[in-house]
This record gives sequence, structure tokens and C-alpha cells, in this order.
Amino acid sequence: MDQTDQKLIAALRHDARASHSDLATSLGLSRTTVRSRIERLQDRGDILGFTVVLKEDVLRDPVRGMMTIAIEGRGTNRIIRQLTGLAEVRAVHSTNGRWDLIIELGTETLEDLDDALSKIRLFEGVVSSETSLLLATKKDSRS
Repeated sequence: MDQTDQKLIAALRHDARASHSDLATSLGLSRTTVRSRIERLQDRGDILGFTVVLKEDVLRDPVRGMMTIAIEGRGTNRIIRQLTGLAEVRAVHSTNGRWDLIIELGTETLEDLDDALSKIRLFEGVVSSETSLLLATKKDSRS
């Protein structure tokens, strides 16, 4: 993938509905070049598809947070299974360094978030945690 492809993908992330003509103008390319590059990126599997983000998707979780946890012993897989069973958990990521897992949480209220954090902290093997509230999203490639 060259620099032109990367610029094209950035433009599509900004507005996936932009016409080939508009993309060509903004990137300084021909419409035919834009069309063929998009087709090639799709054929190679670099672009898997296009999507729509609804307002309700963005408003779904008025309270969002990121929780990092440290796990004692070999209970990571069990804790991941427990986490995926919680409705408030949006994603679970393994990581390196001080923390073993990063958990994305979404709830309707701060009280609901606090309840979820309390549940997670009680999981056997969770030895420490840290949570940050997400105040504002400056960029989200899904929107």
C-alpha cells in the first residue's frame, strides 16, 4: 500500500460516501484512478467493506470508560470469559507492560459504570485496576 492508497483510505474514513469525482479532486487524481485503486484495495482485502454509523450507535453509551487490570497467576482466560459475559463490556484487549487487560466499558449512568467496575474488581485473580472515564471523542474511525 503506497502513500496515495493511504491518503485515499483516510479520505474514505472521513466520508465513505464521497463520490469518485470528489475523491479525485481532493487527492489530485483522476476519477478512473480513484475507482481502480478502490477496487484493487477491495480485491486485495485491504478494504473489507463500508458501513453506516447511526446517531443511536454513538448515543448508546453516554458513560464510557477504559479499565486496565492486573491479573495474578494464570487466570487470564477465565477472567476474559467472565468479562465477555458482562453487558457493560464493549471490548477486551490483551496488552503488555504493567497491565494484563484493557477493558472498554459503556453504560447509561455513572452508577451503572461503578457497579460494573465493582463486579470486575471482585473477580478472583484481579489484583489491581485503574479506570479512566472517556470524556469526549476527538476522532473515531467508526464515525
